[in-house]
Amino acid sequence: MLETLTAALRSLLPHDSVITDPVRLRTYECDGLTYHRATPGVVVLPDTAEQVARVVRVCNDFGVPFVARGSGTGLSGGALPREDGVLIVTSKMRRILEIDLDNRRAVVEPGVTNLAITEAVRDRGYYYAPDPSSQQVCSIGGNVAENSGGAHCLKYGFTVNHVEACEIVTPDGDLVTLDRMDPGYDLLGAFIGSEGTLGIATKITVRLSRAPEAVTTVLAAFESIEQGGQAVSAIIGAGIVPAAIEMMDALAIEAAEAAVACRYPEGAGAVLIVELDGPRAEVDEQFARLTEICSGAFELRVAAGAAERAAIWKGRKSAFAAVGRISPAYIVQDGVVPRTSLPGVLAAIDRLSHEHGIRVANVFHAGDGNLHPLVLFDDAEPGAGERAEVVSGAILDLCIEHGGSITGEHGVGVDKSRYMPKMFSADDLDTMQLVRCAFDPRGLSNPGKVFPTPRLCGEVPGVRKGVHPLVESGKAEQF
Repeated sequence: MLETLTAALRSLLPHDSVITDPVRLRTYECDGLTYHRATPGVVVLPDTAEQVARVVRVCNDFGVPFVARGSGTGLSGGALPREDGVLIVTSKMRRILEIDLDNRRAVVEPGVTNLAITEAVRDRGYYYAPDPSSQQVCSIGGNVAENSGGAHCLKYGFTVNHVEACEIVTPDGDLVTLDRMDPGYDLLGAFIGSEGTLGIATKITVRLSRAPEAVTTVLAAFESIEQGGQAVSAIIGAGIVPAAIEMMDALAIEAAEAAVACRYPEGAGAVLIVELDGPRAEVDEQFARLTEICSGAFELRVAAGAAERAAIWKGRKSAFAAVGRISPAYIVQDGVVPRTSLPGVLAAIDRLSHEHGIRVANVFHAGDGNLHPLVLFDDAEPGAGERAEVVSGAILDLCIEHGGSITGEHGVGVDKSRYMPKMFSADDLDTMQLVRCAFDPRGLSNPGKVFPTPRLCGEVPGVRKGVHPLVESGKAEQF
């Protein structure tokens, strides 16, 4: 069937936009979470929204599943391809179509990188606020699919807070526009963060923010991560809402030093990066209070300008990739806990690390309790990967136990779908499935993601009796 499908795709797209060569297909076998891999049946690289729609319609004609992929920087396996399906890669769709500063908007294609939007308007005093660590390479289409955040989401919110409209290709191949101003149900809100299960974004209208009058970036070095965590609680408790509060532990600092020589203070058990922005008078007042709160730090650095600010951020922005310098493989998690639970959860993670002989480097958005534990292991060591998975799962269990979530900004994807029943009841999951079925009754759009036990659309929700027919046929896996 894939051969016949491929022939149909070649009639719609330029020859070099349809990839079937086994070696080239392996380029797309995983996203940023390399622990999960699958070689796609066929890859297509459309140039326009109309081409995306045609590809989706052909997939529907053949009953073949399809998965959308942007830059491939996702960290939950959300863009993991199907061996029996089509991978639709939007990286060639990278045009900035319109910049409307009067209304503080820009219209972009899904392949445009996050940072490219800011670079296009920076000289006119504007920027795009969401800033994932991978903002130099991650694409807006993927940001929309995962509702990505970043260091500055504490004050400015996630992608959903900065998207005004999306043109999408629905799972049956129609081109429609979802607008924030549409009356009735918030379909745009449902689409953002749906991880490609409700369709593919082909044009995104984003909100631009005015550059703040003043920015002050502070690096505080503490002897222990517990001291850093207490400082975070004190900052928020004082009514200060920084643009960002980030923390790294000693192991993460070690990796960053090896990778980018960030020159953080020697001997730090943890470093805290706090960025204040806004009107100059407000920033000055908050800075004075911040220095009092962080008086327990053994070193306090204040960036004198943009260059020093970039130097402070360099280690944090490079943290995920940097651990490759100290570990052959790693799993990055994305759990969330209340800020007040940070010290206890971090202590529990440390105990898990020692119990299982698996190192864990902690990097996180401390201001909103969004943990990014990097579970390090040697994939050449028998059983190490399995131990790392146990630790990774136990960290998510900790987050749930403390009233948090299994994801803050990376999404559920294929990696965390088995944990969804720990957060939601069967009725909750059935209701979510009904929303998905309303958009995608045939279940072809990024199947196997988010939900642990796929249901057939039209099936009556409730406790399942016996084996699901998709599991029985080998087309789905039940955890």
